[in-house]
Amino acid sequence: MWVGGVRVIVRNEENKILMVKQHHEGRDIWMVPGGGIEEGENSIEASVREVKEETGLDVKITGLAWHMEEVSPARGQRFVNYMVGQIEGGSLALGQDPELKENEQVLREVAFMNKEEIDKLDNIFPAFLNDEIWDILDEEPNGTTHYKLR
Repeated sequence: MWVGGVRVIVRNEENKILMVKQHHEGRDIWMVPGGGIEEGENSIEASVREVKEETGLDVKITGLAWHMEEVSPARGQRFVNYMVGQIEGGSLALGQDPELKENEQVLREVAFMNKEEIDKLDNIFPAFLNDEIWDILDEEPNGTTHYKLR
């Protein structure tokens, strides 16, 4: 059975990407905000909710950057939709995961970073994020998206 998740790429007016630092398996990992798709949600709804929970920002989803799939004996069948979001409001602040107890929280930091700042990070997920995302964000919007609800 497939388990779905989302990650959201949000760029601010200073051309910086919204990143969150999470603590997993004994180390800190930087990634774009996101999490699991809950029962009854689609990827767009989950994206908006996850960004709000983790960063305090309200976003509008404007497209799909990537769809990644993993099939492994250890983790099963999983997919993650990497959505592109635009800031609509809210205030930047480190959030919490409502499914975790206070002493189990994994979020450590939230910040906007440019390409050079992201390049200096030790642990980034996915490893190719900084190499590929800037070209996608710099594409001229043409009014279409690869993401369709059916």
